[in-house]
Amino acid sequence: MWEAVLFWVVLVVLWLVNAVGVVMVALQLPGTWLMLLATGLVAWWQWDGLPEQRLIGWWVLASLLALAVLGEIVEAVAGALGARKAGGTKRGALLAIVGGIAGAIAGTFLIPIPIIGTLLGAALGAGAMSMLGDKWAGRSYGDAFRAGRGAAVGKFAGSVGKLVIAAAMWVVVFVACLF
Repeated sequence: MWEAVLFWVVLVVLWLVNAVGVVMVALQLPGTWLMLLATGLVAWWQWDGLPEQRLIGWWVLASLLALAVLGEIVEAVAGALGARKAGGTKRGALLAIVGGIAGAIAGTFLIPIPIIGTLLGAALGAGAMSMLGDKWAGRSYGDAFRAGRGAAVGKFAGSVGKLVIAAAMWVVVFVACLF
């Protein structure tokens, strides 16, 4: 009986930890990796059983790893792609990545609205640094502004995309544990 209770307690804790991971992603923190780690630990904990009795198998872990990597790529590259698509320079695109990270940190503290402050800070930081990079590369203010706007929109879209991926990871684990 205690094994069954422990089993359900572990599952509920896993679902809660993974929900915290989704919130972490919204705050521009590495929540997808927390989700993968927590799920991997639960899989390891119950790995002694027969393969058909395991809730979390290799396919689930491989899917989570693939989604976590995809989320990182989407988030990191979106701001740079937005700047490049708007006609920005490589320098502006690279600085958009740095600006997105710095802006997320600053936005978390300077815009005291949970999650929104972080997302806005990341987008504004990516846009501002893209504009700075393009101006540094000799572009006009108008061209630099267009590239910065593209970087800001791209970073915001990338952050939302990673949040969707994190939610999908939560669903994968939830479904794997129930079925």
